[in-house]
Amino acid sequence: MILVIDDVLTAADVAKITDKLATLRFVDGTMTAGWHAKLVKNNLQLDRNQPDYPPLNKAVTEALLRHPTFRMAARPRHITPLLFSRYRDSMEYGTHVDDPIMYNLRSDVSFTLMLADPSTYDGGELVMETTEGERAHKLNAGQMIMYPSTTLHRVTPVTKGERVAAVGWCQSYVRNADQREILYDLDVARRAIFEKEKKSREFDVISRCHANLLRMWADG
Repeated sequence: MILVIDDVLTAADVAKITDKLATLRFVDGTMTAGWHAKLVKNNLQLDRNQPDYPPLNKAVTEALLRHPTFRMAARPRHITPLLFSRYRDSMEYGTHVDDPIMYNLRSDVSFTLMLADPSTYDGGELVMETTEGERAHKLNAGQMIMYPSTTLHRVTPVTKGERVAAVGWCQSYVRNADQREILYDLDVARRAIFEKEKKSREFDVISRCHANLLRMWADG
């Protein structure tokens, strides 16, 4: 499931984060790329050895975990430290798949949280390879896209302006992407029933199915 999530950060949150990033040091992005990804990765990323990185990472991670759609879709058990990336001057990230182990965690779900207004830069689309062909995404600041870490994807060259984003991975309680999607759909349906009918018999039955499937599929 490839899912775009709105309003992960408010406009004020985005402005505060980007103002802080503008004062910090960025380094060559290949420093955190796998041996094959180094061949196609050309960007900059925040040097995380700076004292301002931990509170910045904490603030954005907490915003993710507060968002109900992210929790419903990802079932996050652990989240990696975030990478704050910057693309400009024709920088790009060629086709690659994310490493299966990131920061000693199994990468089940990848996500990109946009921090730049798309009208301020040209290029920089996040392109996913799917069974239906390629799908390009260029999101608003504060929006996030999440997708299975098994997905081949790339970032097209940024030919004007600057693309800024926070990228991360999570190990899910439910490692199978199809099972996560089923749980997400059930959760959406039962919440819609609750909004319409409150605690009805139908809500209780779907809630039981949701709970028991999660119990069946969740890692111990």
